[in-house]
Amino acid sequence: MDLTTLYRTVIMDNYKNPKNKGLKRTDDYHFVHLNNPSCGDDMNVEILMKDGRLEEIHHDGHGCSICCSSASVMSETLKGKTVEEAMTVIHDFYELVKGENPKDEEALGEAIAYVGVRDFPARIKCATLSWKAVEQAILEVEHERK
Repeated sequence: MDLTTLYRTVIMDNYKNPKNKGLKRTDDYHFVHLNNPSCGDDMNVEILMKDGRLEEIHHDGHGCSICCSSASVMSETLKGKTVEEAMTVIHDFYELVKGENPKDEEALGEAIAYVGVRDFPARIKCATLSWKAVEQAILEVEHERK
């Protein structure tokens, strides 16, 4: 199996069987909603932070396979990370989908499957929507903490 086929399998598996899908909607979680009007993607993300770590990440929304599968992969990739680790991985993911070399490819885990998005600039927003939502949630929680 070549890498392109493997990456496509990862994306489709996470689209059909998303991990961490469904919101808890309790006061312990910080909620962010973002959408991508150009594609019709609509994403809700919530995080539970404890002791500077992303203890839980949940998502719910609808959109294309790239958007929805990326939310699943993001939630698994970032869960358990410290704020600093998560922000580093998030920015590495942005570099990856723009066609740049990430600083720590290994830390991206299954998110490396989105490397092909660089060949479809219109899909970058689809791939990064949930990542931008969780980044916003982290920044808001950190701001409230100060």
